[in-house]
Amino acid sequence: MGRLVWEESNEQTKSLRTGLSTGSCATACSLACASRLLANQQPKIISITLPKGKIVELSIIAYQQLDKAIRASTIKDAGDDPDVTHGATVFVELRLIPQRAFIFKAGEGVGTVTRDGLALAVGEPAINPVPRQMITEHLQSMAKQYHYKGGFEVTVGIENGEAIAQKTMNPRLGIVGGLSILGTTGIVRPFSCAAWIASIHQGIDVAKANGIKHIAASTGNSSEAAIKSHYGLDDMALIEMGDFAGAVLKHLKKAPIEKLSICGGFGKISKLANGHMDLNSRASAIDFDHLGAISKHLGASDKLLNSIKNANTSIEVLKLCQMENIDIVPVLCEAALSKAQSIVPESVQVEVWAIDRRGHFAGNAGVKSQ
Repeated sequence: MGRLVWEESNEQTKSLRTGLSTGSCATACSLACASRLLANQQPKIISITLPKGKIVELSIIAYQQLDKAIRASTIKDAGDDPDVTHGATVFVELRLIPQRAFIFKAGEGVGTVTRDGLALAVGEPAINPVPRQMITEHLQSMAKQYHYKGGFEVTVGIENGEAIAQKTMNPRLGIVGGLSILGTTGIVRPFSCAAWIASIHQGIDVAKANGIKHIAASTGNSSEAAIKSHYGLDDMALIEMGDFAGAVLKHLKKAPIEKLSICGGFGKISKLANGHMDLNSRASAIDFDHLGAISKHLGASDKLLNSIKNANTSIEVLKLCQMENIDIVPVLCEAALSKAQSIVPESVQVEVWAIDRRGHFAGNAGVKSQ
């Protein structure tokens, strides 16, 4: 998985471009290697079929002859997704083997699974099931085309992947030595909807499988730092929720845990309070009328209400309310708490925390005395 160090996202919208997953890159490289080994060809462009049937083309930037193997490389284009693997060199080293089998190995920069709770067994290279299936199906098709009866040893790597992996959730998930080869559809959607949600689910599953009873889902670095410091939580208990509150809450219906702390910026919490499950600006907007209505109920002056109506950001609203001693944050946290509790099982204790721009707690709801 590839995820940049993530700040509390802003409230600006823009049109975003899709890209291709590392799984798609590895599939193209595998097919390129097979072309060289079985047909003595080195195509510069490789066409692959994605799981839902779409055909895409990827450029192969280099071939290299190895000892009884061929290496082919491509550059990952993640589109406008904030993905740490965007621009990385993905490669496959393909070796023909006599037995009719597919053996997957982790090359340079691809990690190995060391903890329970993931879709792969401990000790397996971190090449997820869908990329494995994509690679297998494409190689089987080429083997049939050229009447090849043997099998393939597929080593997938990412140049500088071990260093890049330190910016992802992989160390928390127990994937050591590098990145994961991901891709459920082959396409990277803007903001990595599929990949990020998958990492959220994996994070919860790994925490649960390793006996963690209290997890904290945060919208960004500042909120995570605040809640981690407050409770002294282990990294394995920290879930990089980002804007995907729904991914956390809905997954807890399948994999309930004892306690969930949701921590986020004031604006993100206000969106959850309004019932939004996707907190990104492309999917939900700050409801300034709602913030004004709450402030009015709490005794805000007409001047403050007018300022809220004309505010540009949620943080501006928070500052205005704090200047007039209008404690709006706990009310929003209570509403967000109610929404979260309506989704997770009753057995899950939920609490909600909101932070200000400085990363300090501004209010909470559902917090029980220690």
